[in-house]
Amino acid sequence: MTIVVATGVFGILHPGHILYLREARKLGDELIVIVARDIMVERKKLNKFIPEEQRLEVVRALKMVDRAILGDEEDMLKPIEEIKPDIIALGKDQDFDEEKLEKELRKRGLKTRIVRIEKYWNKELHSTRGIITRIRGMKI
Repeated sequence: MTIVVATGVFGILHPGHILYLREARKLGDELIVIVARDIMVERKKLNKFIPEEQRLEVVRALKMVDRAILGDEEDMLKPIEEIKPDIIALGKDQDFDEEKLEKELRKRGLKTRIVRIEKYWNKELHSTRGIITRIRGMKI
């Protein structure tokens, strides 16, 4: 059985997220999604509009997701160590250095393969940032 892990903030769920998770699911038999903790999102200075528990519930409701969990508040690789996935699927625009990540995984005794999902939803409002920009520009 091939276990795939996908990660993200999933702050405002959009078609780009759905494409990423569908493609990640195709890589194995089980897809586990790790939703970033609020504190980790704040540390990276990303937009956090929806609390972690609510973001988790939305991701859990997606039919391509077999299991969704919250990440660790200190070490983003701790859940990876516990799950021991065969594959970590990274989205095309996720900011990870694949070589560094693989090196750190090996240090922790994991032989997890990194797969960058190249498919990308390149249409209007394909990203959380684009949606936020549109909303900020609206007159209410």
